[in-house]
Amino acid sequence: MEEFKNDMLTEKDARYLTVKEVVCHLIECNKDIPGISEISWVFHVVDSPDINAFVLPNGQVFVFTGLLNSVTDIHQLSFLLGHEIAHAVLGHAAEKASLVHLLDFLGLIFLTMIWAICPRDSLAILGQWIQSKLQEFMFARPYSRTLEAEADEIGLLLAAKACVDVRASSVFWQQMEFADRLYDHPKLPEWLSTHPSHENRAERLDRLIPQALKIRETCNCPPLSGPDPRLQFKLSMKHFLEESEKEDLNSTVNKQKMNTLPIQKQEQIPLTYIVEKRTGS
Repeated sequence: MEEFKNDMLTEKDARYLTVKEVVCHLIECNKDIPGISEISWVFHVVDSPDINAFVLPNGQVFVFTGLLNSVTDIHQLSFLLGHEIAHAVLGHAAEKASLVHLLDFLGLIFLTMIWAICPRDSLAILGQWIQSKLQEFMFARPYSRTLEAEADEIGLLLAAKACVDVRASSVFWQQMEFADRLYDHPKLPEWLSTHPSHENRAERLDRLIPQALKIRETCNCPPLSGPDPRLQFKLSMKHFLEESEKEDLNSTVNKQKMNTLPIQKQEQIPLTYIVEKRTGS
């Protein structure tokens, strides 16, 4: 809280009011779910370009303006905020803390065994480093990715009950994947990350969307109108790539034309003529 206190948007800001409206709508439509009504939800919007949002166990929701600028509609925002609500309701922060305590305990046993076999400081330091890396990449990060996938699934269901167009959920991650490729952002292997890759999240959500649409129907939501946003995104990306190829082709042709200009004639223009032309003398 102290870290962001100077960057908080006021409660009168339109972006804050949008986040508050979306979260309140999600909570109202899912108040029958145990845990949601018991939490005192508080909203904070941080003026930061980071594409991020998180929720604390006590119900404080932090949304960064960078995330608001990255979504294309209220449906994408509703899904993402449903994802954050799911983290709080499922108690993921407590689960992570419990895992850390367990791994620390097992690590202590591991180091004690090493010390008992060979009581050397250098070996103990090496063993601690190996233990910390094994703990991080074999347990902590995979477990974090599992929790993120679980929050995606539950967040999608929360959005469906709020009559959101859940088809927009996978489009957001497709947009993020496309942006990373467009701007050549470095792409880490998924096993090195605490989150699933954008591509895998989009594919998994696409598999979950049919179930979410059925839940949406059982909640007497109005039928979805307009084309599927997933199809719209694919068509828009196809058009974008085609136009980019045309621009690249035209640029190449123009460059070739410039390269084939008669250099002999260019060199015949006297320097004095150019100077006189610029000075107007």
